[in-house]
Amino acid sequence: MLNILVLCTGNSARSILGEALINARGEGRVAGYSAGSTPTGQPNPLALETLAAHGLPATGYSSKSWDVFSAPDAPVLDAVITVCDSAAAEVCPIWPGAPVKAHWGLPDPAAIADAETARKAFHDTFNALDARITALMAALDGDDRDALKRAFDTLNAQPNDTRQDTSA
Repeated sequence: MLNILVLCTGNSARSILGEALINARGEGRVAGYSAGSTPTGQPNPLALETLAAHGLPATGYSSKSWDVFSAPDAPVLDAVITVCDSAAAEVCPIWPGAPVKAHWGLPDPAAIADAETARKAFHDTFNALDARITALMAALDGDDRDALKRAFDTLNAQPNDTRQDTSA
């Protein structure tokens, strides 16, 4: 099984949605995790509401530090995906095994104050991540890190709405 970590700063919105989608779309071939550089301490309620609205489990998520995944007993990571610009610009820990890295920058729906506008932004973020993760899983032609790297490379060759930067 491949392990993919989705990183953001607060680990309350985009990374939580990414974790849920990887677990749902990975169909047992891929395990999704999420973490943040400065976690908020809990998932954003609108993230959980969005997951439930799309028929995905909305419980069992936590906002946690990326330090959890550099511990000796942490799962070996095959890929790390940053989903916000601030996390992409930060110096990330050195992950054991040198996982594939990608950046999928998306606006932060949690930064929107108006509830209805924020709700729409969470659904838009969910849909953008769902498209990318679904494309990644469709391009995944095996269950090892080389297959995962090939899948990211395949997405890089597609139009901008599914492109990833795997050069990091």
